Amino acid sequence: MAAAFLIVLGHRIIARRHRTPFGEIDIIARRGKRIAFVEVKHRQTRAAAEDALRARQAVRVARAAAHWIGQRPAYAEYEQGFDAVFIVTGAWPVLVRDAYQPVGTSGRTF
Repeated sequence: MAAAFLIVLGHRIIARRHRTPFGEIDIIARRGKRIAFVEVKHRQTRAAAEDALRARQAVRVARAAAHWIGQRPAYAEYEQGFDAVFIVTGAWPVLVRDAYQPVGTSGRTF
């Protein structure tokens, strides 16, 4: 559902459930010159979905994203974002761009 939602918003899905030595990235999507590493959270409420974004996950996704980019130098110059799609029971999905950022960058820091 999250991937279909991103496609409707103009993203091209590059990978789903991509596994790296550092962990899994739920969705990797491209829109223009921006690569989004997307965490998908399905919860009963948006607040619960937001609370599910943890510091440990941010570190894991940042390492996995760096590994992914390292394996694909063609994407090294793209803007990178760490987004989230919240799937909430009984509501449309919500995309939050730059939902979190690894320490040392702007956005919600962990």
